[in-house]
Amino acid sequence: MEQHEIRDRVRGSLVGGAVGDALGSEVERMNYEQIVAKYGEQGIVRYKLGDMVMLSISDDTLLALYTACGLLTAQSEGLPVAEAIRRAYIESLYANCILDSRPYNDCRITERMRYCFVRKHYRSTSYSVLKRVANGEEVIKKRIGNGAVMRVAPIALNGVQHGDKDIASLDLLAAQVAKITHDSPKDYIPSVFLCHLIYLLAGDSEPTVDDLRGYIGQSLRAVSELYPEQWHEVEMFASSVMSAVILADSDDLTDVEAIAELGMGVRSVGAVAIALYCSIRHYDSFEQAVVAAVNHSGDSVATGAITGYIMGAALGYSAIPKHFTQDLESHEIIIEIADRL
Repeated sequence: MEQHEIRDRVRGSLVGGAVGDALGSEVERMNYEQIVAKYGEQGIVRYKLGDMVMLSISDDTLLALYTACGLLTAQSEGLPVAEAIRRAYIESLYANCILDSRPYNDCRITERMRYCFVRKHYRSTSYSVLKRVANGEEVIKKRIGNGAVMRVAPIALNGVQHGDKDIASLDLLAAQVAKITHDSPKDYIPSVFLCHLIYLLAGDSEPTVDDLRGYIGQSLRAVSELYPEQWHEVEMFASSVMSAVILADSDDLTDVEAIAELGMGVRSVGAVAIALYCSIRHYDSFEQAVVAAVNHSGDSVATGAITGYIMGAALGYSAIPKHFTQDLESHEIIIEIADRL
């Protein structure tokens, strides 16, 4: 692939995740009936800014961007990558006035982000876990959520941008980063899978929907090879993934009905499955995939963001409609971070 094509994919995935997050944030904590009552039969399809100047991303996308900043800090300052990302997460607490004093003085890249974003309302899970990390306390074992899987895309994108052929090392790093806050196989296994999948998609010059199906199989095999001792968890995750593929290839259910079959997306396994369903079902349209991913009764932020990462990696930044990017919070900063990866 030409460098400009790779840049388009990296931009597409990072911005795409932010778009899905921002659109999903508009309907977070709403069930499907409430969404339809407010936005009409199609649900939410465009940003409804009202008196807002721009649509704000959530803390999940912010932490994904801090993952990217950790990668850049590791490269510029010679820190171990997982440690640099952990430091970047703690820096995010300081930047959002959750920590009173700055914990590190060597994260120059994250300093630039301090005033780039509207102050984020950290979800209670993110707040409590990162506070424990900042205080040097042990992360609670077996914590399960969907926050970890929403932060690993930059690892894959950085690998593609640098022509990194050691995809297994990227997978392992994705697991290490997930475990900073979510030390459960139900979280780090989907995180490895998503990192592997995004790497394959972003590195393919013209991936088709059949290529996506093939890459899903390759990503499942990669997880299985990395965690043979976790075979039961891997099989359960694979079952959920294959259910999504089967539903996407069937016309028996509407998007809303199929997404309900796959769960609410409040856990990493379900969130990834829903994103895969939407990506396969609406592969030719970034907009249709993301709109389907957020219009349901579950965690629209997670499913919208993950779908955006996948579709952006597959189709590129040029496939994202401008009405999604023109009002997106700190769009230019996200582009800059993508290019620096």
